[in-house]
Amino acid sequence: MLRSRARLACLVLALIVSGCMRTAAPVAAVDDGSLDAIAYGKVQPVRAMEVATTPVPPVYAYAAHDEPYRLDAGDRLRIVVYGQEGLTNTYTVDAGGSITMPLIGAVRARGMTPAQLAAAVTSRLKNGYLREPYVAAEVETYRPFFILGEVAAPGQYPYVPNMTIESAVAIAGGFTPRALRSSIKLTRMGEAGTAQAVVPPGTLLKPGDTVVVAERWF
Repeated sequence: MLRSRARLACLVLALIVSGCMRTAAPVAAVDDGSLDAIAYGKVQPVRAMEVATTPVPPVYAYAAHDEPYRLDAGDRLRIVVYGQEGLTNTYTVDAGGSITMPLIGAVRARGMTPAQLAAAVTSRLKNGYLREPYVAAEVETYRPFFILGEVAAPGQYPYVPNMTIESAVAIAGGFTPRALRSSIKLTRMGEAGTAQAVVPPGTLLKPGDTVVVAERWF
């Protein structure tokens, strides 16, 4: 009888163990985000929930394209004519947009790049003055920029490369108490004409730009 009871107990224990070893029914699982699981196909990546958001209106900013520098009144140029000390000198673009050199007189500079001006001077010198002139031109001092409106000292200031609106305001003594700092208008002459835009303080300036800081009313 003891053996029969022992056999019965073993049989019951075996049934219990076999029941625990059965595969569980499928259950809902949340992807743990494991890259290994996704890569080896064990789970499917969970797609992000699409949430309706209010569209943000675009900020109107000045798009400054990387255009070649164009000369204008106020630019000072160093023009070198190799082998010709009498022609090599510093020249300023006058109000009419020209420079005046010995032998060849006035040469149009406004709207040209330094390389184009060098080519124009070369062409003029070839016309009865020098057989094979070699001319190079570079900007020695850029024309000034202007800052107006609600700054402590509005006016005209020398341009420095890599200058921003923020640094221009600092040069002009900073904002006045009535300055509307969120409304800074930039006017710039380009190849396509004059462009105006409201710009952020970090916008890079170019020679000849005009900055206007508006006044707030409250």
